[in-house]
Amino acid sequence: MSSFARYPSLQNRSVLITGGATGIGATLVEQFTRQGARVGFVDLDAASGEALAAKLAAGLSADQFAPQFLAADLTDIAALRAAVERLRAAIGPVTVLLNNAANDKRQAIEQISPEFWDASLAVNLRSQFFAAQAVMADMRAAGGGSIINFGSISWMLKQGGMPAYTTSKAAIQGLTRSLARDLGAHGVRVNTLVPGWVMTEKQIKLWVDEAAKADIAKGQCINKPLEAEHIAHMALFLAADDSAMCTAQDFIVDGGWA
Repeated sequence: MSSFARYPSLQNRSVLITGGATGIGATLVEQFTRQGARVGFVDLDAASGEALAAKLAAGLSADQFAPQFLAADLTDIAALRAAVERLRAAIGPVTVLLNNAANDKRQAIEQISPEFWDASLAVNLRSQFFAAQAVMADMRAAGGGSIINFGSISWMLKQGGMPAYTTSKAAIQGLTRSLARDLGAHGVRVNTLVPGWVMTEKQIKLWVDEAAKADIAKGQCINKPLEAEHIAHMALFLAADDSAMCTAQDFIVDGGWA
């Protein structure tokens, strides 16, 4: 069994995770909780979020902090800001933000409406900026922090069939660089964590057929399933003090595909 790093600097650190109820987000919530962080997470899926929070709380000792969940629609900026305020009251001023929430709906170019386009960018791009805006005062007051924006290799691979998603994910890297410059003077690090094709339950159910497996085998240098844990291990490093001078960078975790 492999042993992975523990980060003393994450003990009692207040961490906010968006889209934390399922998939990669749920693994992030679990891994940061195991590190002893004070985790708050937001998701539109109330049932899954509440179930995850209860499951993780049941496995903790009395002196460990149970993750706090709040259901909210991150495309509603007023609701996003209100959720941050409520979670701040529960976990303390936020010094780590993981902008994980996303929706990778597929749709052909001919079928995309202005409403679909705007809705896609609202969750995949706009929510990342406004979540960062909502916590940057906490990080300035603390003298530093870490914002981890989540990108995707899909646009790097020229993947078709999802132009709204790939456009928004390409834009994340521009957002990261601009925030890193503006917030660097306050000791805030901003990086993009770029996953490959992660074998979450949703991806396996909807998209990973035999043809997809063949593409993965051909594309990845390491022909093994990319799991949510692999993404979480990089996120832990970027949130911890060990990455103190890493900012405005892209950290790709994809088995060597891109």
